[in-house]
Amino acid sequence: MVTMKLGSKPDIFVLEGLTWRCMTELESDVVVEVGDMSFYLHKFPLLSRSGVLQRLISEYQPPSDGSGGGGMCTLQLDDIPGGAKAFELAARFCYDVKIELNALNVVCLRCAAEYLGMTDDYAEGNLIAQAESFLADVLANWKDSVRALEACEGVLPAAEDLHIVPRCITALASKACASDAAAWSTHGAKGASIDRDALWNGIGSGDTPRGAAAAAAASAMDWWYEDVSLLSLPMFKRLIQAMEAKSMRAESIAGAIMFYAGRLLPGLNRSASFSNASFGGDYGGIAGSRSATPRSATASLSGTSDGDQRYFLEEIIALLPTKKGVTSTKFLLGLLRTAMLLHASPLCRENLERRIGAQLEDASLEDLLVPNLGYTVDTLYDIDCVQRILDYFMSSMDGLGTGYTSPALAEDGSQLGLPHAATPPTVAPIAMVAKLMDGYLAEVAPDTNLKLAKFQALAAVVPDYARTVDDGIYRAMDIYLKSHHWLSESEREQLCRLMNCQKLSLEACTHAAQNERLPLRVVVQVLFFEQLRLRTSIAGWFFVSDNAATATDGARLHHPGNAGAIVPKGSAVVDSGVAGQDEEVVMVTPEGKGSETMSNVKARVSELEKECVSMKQEIRRLGKPRRSWSILTRKCGFGAKVQQAQPAMSGK
Repeated sequence: MVTMKLGSKPDIFVLEGLTWRCMTELESDVVVEVGDMSFYLHKFPLLSRSGVLQRLISEYQPPSDGSGGGGMCTLQLDDIPGGAKAFELAARFCYDVKIELNALNVVCLRCAAEYLGMTDDYAEGNLIAQAESFLADVLANWKDSVRALEACEGVLPAAEDLHIVPRCITALASKACASDAAAWSTHGAKGASIDRDALWNGIGSGDTPRGAAAAAAASAMDWWYEDVSLLSLPMFKRLIQAMEAKSMRAESIAGAIMFYAGRLLPGLNRSASFSNASFGGDYGGIAGSRSATPRSATASLSGTSDGDQRYFLEEIIALLPTKKGVTSTKFLLGLLRTAMLLHASPLCRENLERRIGAQLEDASLEDLLVPNLGYTVDTLYDIDCVQRILDYFMSSMDGLGTGYTSPALAEDGSQLGLPHAATPPTVAPIAMVAKLMDGYLAEVAPDTNLKLAKFQALAAVVPDYARTVDDGIYRAMDIYLKSHHWLSESEREQLCRLMNCQKLSLEACTHAAQNERLPLRVVVQVLFFEQLRLRTSIAGWFFVSDNAATATDGARLHHPGNAGAIVPKGSAVVDSGVAGQDEEVVMVTPEGKGSETMSNVKARVSELEKECVSMKQEIRRLGKPRRSWSILTRKCGFGAKVQQAQPAMSGK
């Protein structure tokens, strides 16, 4: 902290209770009362420095009743900026007593000097000139500028009239913007983002050089967050607006706001107090952690009223940058939970829901489980809130709405139910949200108060093309059916329409084939598409074997000795090495787990056709849906494989 020493004489002021006395050979002839404090001083030192005191002393008229304190001049200065402390320093300056200026007292002393009229017209190098000179040195230093801005809050509006507040804000904004730009250009946007992603994904380590580089980059950009978090909300708001006017990056501004809100809103963190929480771990906005100091830890709103916290929350939300992705989705969801807890305005909550919906693909399942804090609580979690957020996400997807079907995705494997169909880049955010919502539905499904219509409405918002595999929605449906066993057959069938049987994996199909909670029609569809998939795979085997046989015949024309057959790329067909009509074509299954001869494949196809005819006849004879369940599963050849798959898909 920079300091400046004024005066040359030793201290002659003595404090007696609430009275300051100047101990000289002369008796005091003037009393200045500032609040509860009284100063017994002398006229001449005050007249030689202060124009206001000169005028007040000359205009003073003793009371007519003779209660003037023995002829002493008594002045009242209750409205002096800085109060008794500032006047004490000014009085010492008038007596040329040694005083020390610093960033904490120069603001109030400058305002008091202006109030007292201590200009150079009365004495050269008067207090106004000395304070202004030192204030310029204070504003050249970051830490001192922050302290000076904090001190301004105690002498408003005098500091505003003297333009000390805007000068402090301008100095701070300029230094922060210059440092942020230099750090960004030094570390580079690409390198910083790679290092930060490595840390976020849990791959990097703080001990590795790459992790150390990421921590250094983050520290170079967020070093000022903790300092400005000590400011009051009006000062902090003006500082952020000044930084925006100087074109500071939105990422840095959002990081400062998140840090500031995290210190003052204890409801943002579920598990720990923000005075001990690390910023990087809580919000994912900045790599690294910075513990709260005891001084800043006291700046919490936990002891204030709900109205004050509500006002603070709404101001913070309005201050956040509107650019997508710069504010952590985790932080936004924390603000939303706090807004619900404090019963913030509907406009405030709608603003948060829209922001979250615009970047829903970055949310985590844990943060999306927003408790139902409404006045009428019917479900454990706020399903309606998530429904609105999901609607906002779908409306922000620029043409990829609920009515749009991706032709590439539909053509590439969805008809055959292939689980590993490639997802186009434009569909990637929707696919991530689809997976997130499947997990969310599975979490809320056990709630017995969750109505079927609400469950269906939430699940139906995500379009069918967003899910390459329907195992997630099937698991959520199975959990819901298990928790709502009273649903009728028609309601179960209506619920199962959310699932596409063609897009279930082999494990899910095996589980669904013996799931007694599913309607029989759905089970039949699962079995049918599973058989269709098997027949399609066998047809592919025949196609490969025919090509291999044709290639082998061509090779024999060029190689009379029948030394070998041509093997197509990607196939596993080989020549047995035996010439003649009894030669068998040996091939490996597409999974590569075993080989079969052509005669064995033909026998299997024949058996499958017979089983298909038998299954159709069995279905026609079925009366009640559950009567011949074991016969149906045995006919489809599941057996022990079903028993193994059931625990894995039970959703427990």
